[in-house]
Amino acid sequence: MARVVCIHGIGQQHTGERELHRFWHPAISDGLLRARAPFTLGEDDVRCVFYGDLFRPPGRTLTLADPPLGAPDVAAGLERDLLLALWAEAARTDEAVLPPDARTLARTPRTVQRALNALGRSRFFAGIALRAMVLDLKQVRAYLCDPDVHEAVQRRVADAVTDRTRVVVGHSLGSVVAYEALCARPDWPVRSLLTVGSPLGIRPLVHDRLRAGAQGRPGDWPGSVEHWTNIADEGDVVALVKDLRPLFGDRVRSHLVHNGARAHDATRYLNTPEAGRAVADGFAPAD
Repeated sequence: MARVVCIHGIGQQHTGERELHRFWHPAISDGLLRARAPFTLGEDDVRCVFYGDLFRPPGRTLTLADPPLGAPDVAAGLERDLLLALWAEAARTDEAVLPPDARTLARTPRTVQRALNALGRSRFFAGIALRAMVLDLKQVRAYLCDPDVHEAVQRRVADAVTDRTRVVVGHSLGSVVAYEALCARPDWPVRSLLTVGSPLGIRPLVHDRLRAGAQGRPGDWPGSVEHWTNIADEGDVVALVKDLRPLFGDRVRSHLVHNGARAHDATRYLNTPEAGRAVADGFAPAD
């Protein structure tokens, strides 16, 4: 009966809910400690929703005809446009990344390869294989554009939220999942939404594709939530738009933090006092 429900982002297909919980629960606890919250959360108070397995293909035997994923595998439309947006943001925040120019913005496989090569040299994507980048882009497209995948992910969130849940935490793509779930279910007892490393502000690739409930629109307030806190690192390329207030209203509390070399790391976001205060908001006495 979780009091805090956490939703992970892309690239987690090789982990699991228990493994994520092993890292997220201590980070949230440290954030509460930094925020001087008057309470702690036990292990059973925090639940991690896991949907990464939906993107993990079944095992099979490779043949000589199986080529590695590369530029041609990045589909036209959302995948390529998001890749180019990440390239531009990486170049803005990392001098080691050559910026795209007007000529490179043509949507061609050669441009995609240049973007992948440039991102591979950035601090943000250091250590991430080209294949993983391509697969991560496909996860974003699948959630936003494939109704079956979208429904499956949302169903898992709905199964985790109970009448004791007061806080929902969404990291990266998980912030999109959390926002849509809360908009679609205004009867939930959730009082606080914490989004970290969020791409919710990227227009038109993410924001304008949001499903905000039968009567909702992208930019609507998320259901029963009383407090929404968004935290971003200046060097977090995924959180391309750091301040969500222009799109979602001045009620969003926006904070910038410094996560060091791992700008997008969920635990480095969650152990900050800003995150701790956001979690504590869900359990504060009602105004």
